[in-house]
Amino acid sequence: MQIAIFKLEQGDQKECKKLLEDGKSTLDSMTDIDPSVYASYYWVSSQNYKHRQEFAEFYKSALLYLAYTAVESLSDSFKLDLAFDLSLSALLGDNIYNFGELLAHPIIKSLLGHSELCRVHNTALRAQPALVQNEQKLLEKINILCLMEIIFSRPSENRTIPLNVIAERTKLSIEDVEHLLMKSLSVHLIEGIIDQVEGTVHVSWVQPRVLGIPQIKSLRDRLDNWLDKVHTALLSVEAETPDLVAS
Repeated sequence: MQIAIFKLEQGDQKECKKLLEDGKSTLDSMTDIDPSVYASYYWVSSQNYKHRQEFAEFYKSALLYLAYTAVESLSDSFKLDLAFDLSLSALLGDNIYNFGELLAHPIIKSLLGHSELCRVHNTALRAQPALVQNEQKLLEKINILCLMEIIFSRPSENRTIPLNVIAERTKLSIEDVEHLLMKSLSVHLIEGIIDQVEGTVHVSWVQPRVLGIPQIKSLRDRLDNWLDKVHTALLSVEAETPDLVAS
């Protein structure tokens, strides 16, 4: 892996890729491997994808690198750079619509104190070629994430959503909302039916995702509400069928 990263730094991507493939084959044939060996492999793999600007693959490899690495062993500057790269790849990577795993990782704390990043460093951000070149894709992803949050915030029995509600939350036209829904359906983030006559969408399924504490609390509240409904229904049945209950 050290040779592979050296080859990558020399610009020899072909040889780096070959060494990575050989390394993966060797790893798969071994048992009881020290985590640092896996960490080395996934680090080189992530840097190879970063060099090729394959954002989604970099994101996966970098998270796997962190899975085999003690975060406290990394320098502050290294953690900040990696947290930035991970955040950027999460935003720009194809089919990455769930940031829960990244947000739950301790390395993201390296970005705390940077809440004014977009405002204070606007010029620097605009100088990021990847962000500028993928601006439309990024806006689409933001709107899709907003759509999924709208769906998730509703109870399962109330998933018929007026398109104008989505339009208001996403700041899109009704026509653009329809395109947004079709995109979400096509990449299998949601399942449902768009009713253009009624101006609604009925969502029957939304892709599972890693949940934050506020979302887990919301699920708990829904479960409590569901238990209350079940208890009320049980009391109603018992009151209406005393003979059946007694038997």
